[in-house]
Amino acid sequence: MRQVMVAGNWKMNGSSDSVKELMAGINAGMGSVTKAEVVVCPPAVYIARVSDAADGTAIKVGSQNICDQDKGAFTGELSGEMLKDVGCEYAIIGHSERRALYAETDDLVAKRFAAARRNGIKPLFCIGETLAEREAGVTNDVCARQIDAVIALEGVEALADGVIAYEPVWAIGTGKVATPEQAQEVHAFIRAKIANLSADVAQGLRILYGGSMNPGNAAELIGQPDIDGGLIGGASLKAEDFLAICMAAE
Repeated sequence: MRQVMVAGNWKMNGSSDSVKELMAGINAGMGSVTKAEVVVCPPAVYIARVSDAADGTAIKVGSQNICDQDKGAFTGELSGEMLKDVGCEYAIIGHSERRALYAETDDLVAKRFAAARRNGIKPLFCIGETLAEREAGVTNDVCARQIDAVIALEGVEALADGVIAYEPVWAIGTGKVATPEQAQEVHAFIRAKIANLSADVAQGLRILYGGSMNPGNAAELIGQPDIDGGLIGGASLKAEDFLAICMAAE
């Protein structure tokens, strides 16, 4: 049985005071969360602060990115060793904003995936199509291409060390949400594709939905057979909303 995961991506939001308040709010409600694995991914400058606040709780901490290199002259990058040192267990890899705004290619994303594994960090690997790609009917092709880049570099067994987040780009931060049936269809395709190479990996792999999940739709989305939780954006910035999504797993 795959454990539901609810991961909060805080993106470029927060301050020392707001981080303290948000973590206090999440901590206060964690006693009611018994089934979901809960992960928070703050901006890099607040990772250590969040790790301290999560210490002694069930909350896991992740980063929003990771360098594909382990050390050296890579100004502005953060290595897996550094992230591990400040308490990260997860790293978001290949988020659509990184792909679209900062030109991260499938090959670079695959190298970041490899770097995370190499450093004992679990990749939270994002894939998904734009609105134009969905309207062109190539959703499955796009997702397959993005997954294939990781498989080509690391092998299908490597996916067992991470989590996939399917994020239809057209539903991120727009308020638009794929219907549970639309989301399930893509999740089922992803699992079937991987099952063609390894049934065991496919069966154990958690695939999250990452397109504007909120307290109002979380239960129906998570209730789909191949949706194992959510990668949460805006709703993760409010403790009450984030905890309500966590409770959808109950």
